[in-house]
Amino acid sequence: MDVPSLMRQSVQFHRDRVAVVTEDRSLTYRQAWDRGVRLANGLRALGVEPGDRVASVEDNNLGAADLFIGAAIAGAVRVPLYARNARRSHREMVEQTQAKVVLTDPAYADSVAGLSDELPDVTAVLVRDDGYEDWLAAQSDVDPQLPVDPDAWYIIRHSAGTTGRSKGVGYTQHDWLVNCRNWYYRLPNLTLDSVVGHAGPISHASGYLFLPAWLHGSTNLLFGAFDVHKVLDLVQRHRVTHMFAPPSMVSALAAEPTARDGDWSALQCMLVGGAPITDATANAGRDVFGHVLYQVFGQTEAVPLTIMTPDEWFSDVPGSTPMRAAGRVLPFARIEIRDTASGEVLPLGSEGEIYAQVEAQMRGFWGDDELTKTRLIDGWIRTADIGRVDENGYLYVLDRADDMIVSGGFNIWPAELETVIADHPGVVEVAVFGIPHERWGETPMAVCRLEDGASVTAEEVVELVKVRLGSYRKPGRVEFTRDPLPKSVVGKLQRKVLREPHWAGHERRVGGG
Repeated sequence: MDVPSLMRQSVQFHRDRVAVVTEDRSLTYRQAWDRGVRLANGLRALGVEPGDRVASVEDNNLGAADLFIGAAIAGAVRVPLYARNARRSHREMVEQTQAKVVLTDPAYADSVAGLSDELPDVTAVLVRDDGYEDWLAAQSDVDPQLPVDPDAWYIIRHSAGTTGRSKGVGYTQHDWLVNCRNWYYRLPNLTLDSVVGHAGPISHASGYLFLPAWLHGSTNLLFGAFDVHKVLDLVQRHRVTHMFAPPSMVSALAAEPTARDGDWSALQCMLVGGAPITDATANAGRDVFGHVLYQVFGQTEAVPLTIMTPDEWFSDVPGSTPMRAAGRVLPFARIEIRDTASGEVLPLGSEGEIYAQVEAQMRGFWGDDELTKTRLIDGWIRTADIGRVDENGYLYVLDRADDMIVSGGFNIWPAELETVIADHPGVVEVAVFGIPHERWGETPMAVCRLEDGASVTAEEVVELVKVRLGSYRKPGRVEFTRDPLPKSVVGKLQRKVLREPHWAGHERRVGGG
């Protein structure tokens, strides 16, 4: 099966139901599909044929929904760009995928301006400015009903590496359908009255929840550019039942004083993912919004791998520590922990590199067979994450393999320290990384961003780690800042940016003899 035929069928069944809601308007399935058809025909008029790539940089708005629907109708392959990326990154992704058309919101027009002059494959850059609605209305409203092969490419998502060029991961029509279905496997069932809120962009992680809601006849609510007060208002006003939010958004929403007096009675599921979540953020989210937090883990290359329900997350489980876990392994995924050097499969409870198999995992990196060979091993995805799986199926993601700190022969995972230090009430966020140490080779350093007016000492931070994790893991150095810590375009801490100056002049990035 393919995406547009199933979307088209849902329109037949639910044509007068509400399909898409934005900040200022509401569209039925018939109306939203009409916009998608017109955009598809507009893209075809610009020379886009089935299989051609169409890139976009946008906020979570009606234009994003237009493209989600219209690209499927046209048989075009979406290439989402990251709104916070620099122009160079946009250019690299567009060039790598040979995108033919680039769509952009006015706020990001400068970041893609001129690409049609610089890249031979780009025939047009379409800005959704004041003339967009008139342009859309002028396009044909006749559904082209193009045949689409289930094995044709549907989308190319880029994995968010912290260094070097991003890597394109393609999904076929069939793979996207299977992938999205699995996201909902352990979440509350959708009904015709369900409203799926998208605090994160549907061009990225939250997009996995958009298509199932459409196919079921539910409503998708797009919040636009993230704003705490607006999101809290829309969730209540439209009785949102399901939503995806990364930890940073959960933290911001729960910290708003008015949230505690809100009406969250309709909310059944707040799915958290995209980055590690601290105990403090998880507990704050649960205190404010209720027993509705779910957690998902995976990579662009293989997702979803785990999902954890509120009962599994906030509970005492003999043999497990759910608050430290990234979720429980899904029935349609396989996880193995392997020795980082030999690749040997290790027994349950062992620490090693996470290898994964899941329905609809990546088939390869776009245009990079050599890189594919290093990450796709005999049908398994080599995640480059270090972790362990316990006897109850809980997966613990300790850190990225290349972020491990080796201090005096002990392996120390920065994420473990960050989770503990972030529980200090005066610490807003923290990054831990290894710096040279004359005796131990390297030692952990913690850079803590403090709350305005908070007073925290290095001794407090060190003692907190000693009590919770043991003396050998305590940071050898602690620094404080009031400025936000460096992050990637998807909000992940960039430890390397903070670590690099401390290794200047060292031939290796590991100290000692």
